[in-house]
Amino acid sequence: QVQLVESGGGLVQPGGSLRLSCTTSGSIFIINRMGWYRQAPGKERELVAAQTSGSTTNYADSVKGRFTISRDNAKNTVYLQMNSLKPEDTAVYYCNAVGHGTTGVFDSWGQGTQVTVSS
Repeated sequence: QVQLVESGGGLVQPGGSLRLSCTTSGSIFIINRMGWYRQAPGKERELVAAQTSGSTTNYADSVKGRFTISRDNAKNTVYLQMNSLKPEDTAVYYCNAVGHGTTGVFDSWGQGTQVTVSS
């Protein structure tokens, strides 16, 4: 079983920055893809950014140029640097990891971290 734990959320003013981190634990052979999703109140969960083990990245149009995803493959950790934050970025942010472990294929989620952008 693979566990993910997010950290780094909080309250920030518009235009500010936050850096989210997601650490993994468990018996992992390889993580093929790690990503960040978010869910605002009353809305569906949406992809924010994701990166494969081959470093291919994709971003939601709404965050391109402002957010950057990065991975430390040695530590199976993923980060999300969020700059120029806007009130519409307010949401619970979830980390996701897809890969192979000792028990087979996994598709695991963290518990989420709240990001609030408000003056």
